[in-house]
Amino acid sequence: MKKYIIFSVLLVLALLVSWGFAIKIKSKNVVDMNPSAVITAMDTTSRFPQNPNIDLTFDKSKLKEIWLAGGCFWGVEAYMTRIYGVYDVTSGYANGDTQNPTYEEVSYKHTGHAETVHVLYDPERVDLTTLLTYYFKIINPTVLNQQGNDRGEQYRTGIYYMEDTDKAVIEQVMAKEQEKYEDPIVTEFEKLDNFTLAEEYHQDYLEKNPDGYCHIEFDSLEDQSVPIVIDPMMYPKPSDEVLKTTLTEAQYMVTQSGDTEAAFSNEYWDTFEPGIYVDIATGEPLFSSADKYESGCGWPSFTKPIVPEVIVTYDDTSFNMLRTEVRSRSGNSHLGHVFDDGPTDKGGLRYCINSASIKFIPFADMKAAGYGYLERIAK
Repeated sequence: MKKYIIFSVLLVLALLVSWGFAIKIKSKNVVDMNPSAVITAMDTTSRFPQNPNIDLTFDKSKLKEIWLAGGCFWGVEAYMTRIYGVYDVTSGYANGDTQNPTYEEVSYKHTGHAETVHVLYDPERVDLTTLLTYYFKIINPTVLNQQGNDRGEQYRTGIYYMEDTDKAVIEQVMAKEQEKYEDPIVTEFEKLDNFTLAEEYHQDYLEKNPDGYCHIEFDSLEDQSVPIVIDPMMYPKPSDEVLKTTLTEAQYMVTQSGDTEAAFSNEYWDTFEPGIYVDIATGEPLFSSADKYESGCGWPSFTKPIVPEVIVTYDDTSFNMLRTEVRSRSGNSHLGHVFDDGPTDKGGLRYCINSASIKFIPFADMKAAGYGYLERIAK
């Protein structure tokens, strides 16, 4: 029995050691993915930030491209994919001495190729200067043939371009980056001579293997500026007949007839959980919990809408007062009023909203309800 126990322990240890050394090995037993499709990051782990491009629509005829080498292409691909405005990123081998190289040839036969990612991006959303600035955040440009734990010519850093107009931009960015270092930058900067798409199991590797090897950090993406776009076409207003059957009497009277519910006895006046508030009639996102505060008025109060476009304002002279009425864009639902007695450090406005005109979507339910693209503003 002791021999059996000892044997079992040794076997487990051997498997663990084998697993540790196999982290960088690429397995071919993965699901095939179309390299030309828009990357849809799984985001199954907090190790990586969300991909802001998942729900965007791209005009392929306007896309531009750049090729970047920065060590193991798994991490570089996953990182560049998450820069706002990037349509697709694929891994491959660039500017080597052989045609159609394989991973094994690049790794062991001194073919001169660099592990490189091909970045397709929308210049109306992100420019080349921004892309390169992010790129330099994840490499050490003063080290030759080495990044992280990776050693070898195939792991050199490099920027490869096709359009001559990109050359001046690259030169400007590299000159600015050089100011940060005492040692000279050794990152290659040359026109693309050749590029071979890497084997399928390398494509989107960290999306398919979230615990796979990665030599870079993603922290620098957390504060990138990503505009919020809420498409009103996604939230059409139902007919009046439908609204009468789907809304409660109070909800219908508030949103469609401009009524006001009682203070301190409505549904959301004291709700402060993470999430978003949407138009009860159409589902159009209106307000975020991050902008909700306790105003003491007895109704849900917000310092601002998620984006200004979702709100429409009108002069309201009812009850011999001059107020500013707030309505939703897509549904034209009466929501409440906006006043100028809000927190001064947050713009000074108070959007006083009827609970009956909105529906709260908890953060945990946002993705399932179709609002995953707004998760980053609801925490």
